[in-house]
Amino acid sequence: MAPFFVPQNYSTVINYIKLIFLLAMIQFGRTGLSQQSGEVVGQLYSDGSLVKITFKDGIITDIVPQTPGNETIDHFIAPGFIDTQLNGYANESFSVEGLNVDKVDKITTSLWKEGVTTYVPTYVTSPKTIYLDNLKVLADYIENHPNGGCTPGAFLEGPYISPIDGFRGAHNLKHVRDPDWKEFESFIKASNNHIIMIGVAPEQPGAMDFIKKTLDKNIMVSLAHHNGSMEQVKEAVGLGATVSTHLGNGCANHIHRHDNPLWPQLSEDNLTPSIIVDGHHLRREEVRTFYKVKGPENLMLVSDAVFLSGMPPGEYEWAGKKVVMTAEGKLRMPDQDVLAGASFPIHTGISNVMNYTGCSLNDAVNMATRVPARVFGFTDRGSLEKGKRADMVVLTRENGKVVVQKTIVNGKTVYTK
Repeated sequence: MAPFFVPQNYSTVINYIKLIFLLAMIQFGRTGLSQQSGEVVGQLYSDGSLVKITFKDGIITDIVPQTPGNETIDHFIAPGFIDTQLNGYANESFSVEGLNVDKVDKITTSLWKEGVTTYVPTYVTSPKTIYLDNLKVLADYIENHPNGGCTPGAFLEGPYISPIDGFRGAHNLKHVRDPDWKEFESFIKASNNHIIMIGVAPEQPGAMDFIKKTLDKNIMVSLAHHNGSMEQVKEAVGLGATVSTHLGNGCANHIHRHDNPLWPQLSEDNLTPSIIVDGHHLRREEVRTFYKVKGPENLMLVSDAVFLSGMPPGEYEWAGKKVVMTAEGKLRMPDQDVLAGASFPIHTGISNVMNYTGCSLNDAVNMATRVPARVFGFTDRGSLEKGKRADMVVLTRENGKVVVQKTIVNGKTVYTK
């Protein structure tokens, strides 16, 4: 047995304590947000029953039914929201120069007040250097920052998408390119294997071979910003593509009534579409149709929020082009007549999908929690169950809207309204 080191003077003791503290903090950074114990009482979002949820060391330990008393409890407890397409927030973006760990954490902590406890940083079509540099930053954040557990990995929405106006959306044509496996391998390396999904237009040259290689790396494939035919969509799904990125968007304003990318994606049972229900990207009747066709267990709500989220109305510049934020929160790129991402957090989509479809709070919340957790394989979160992470949102329903009252991440209260 090695002899135990005994410091001989006061300053050495202090330095020794600092060293122990530093080593503890390094380990703390690897294991995620500080784990806490406690309990929360409220109505279960799924059925309205009164429960007490206890948690210890950041894990749900029990869900105990409670007998209602004289006090009225009108708040609900739900799993923390999971946003699988978030381009930026709080005036920070994942696809610009100068990204650093502090900026990523600013996004993470800003999302807590919106009830988002897990999100997938999304990279839009950019120069190669942006991907390489910013994926390294994200890897550092995931692996070493105390809050890194809130970001399970990256989604590359571009650059392997359609170059055609409309289908390309607001992505910069200058940087759109055909699928390039060698380049993508460099992205995987830069991310230290933290890319969890890549968007691909299946009609582009080399797309099918690229999809095969990507799936062999256990990276999910989403059909994104494309004009794929029925045959191409079917082939991509047969290979293992599982997600349709923001269905109904990333589409030309004028399409053929039969031959368009919407019908084949809706008809494929093995595709789970994400949808942006911010009141601007999709109309009420579109949301109702998607809901009726796919059902609440096969739709994911996403925000598609960008760095301008929360900014006042006005004109801004993004990627060298003018973007207009309207008083209603609609972001437009006038020169292409397309939307430039969204400005509302995911709980807006939860509120709107209930108002549009008449679905229950249970179904609406599940589209932002249980469904994305299942599709992405997040087995430790997304539902309120014993043994899951204590990621929870306490919410109320006020005037047709979901209002976040408290957010708990890994058992720690990180936001209170």
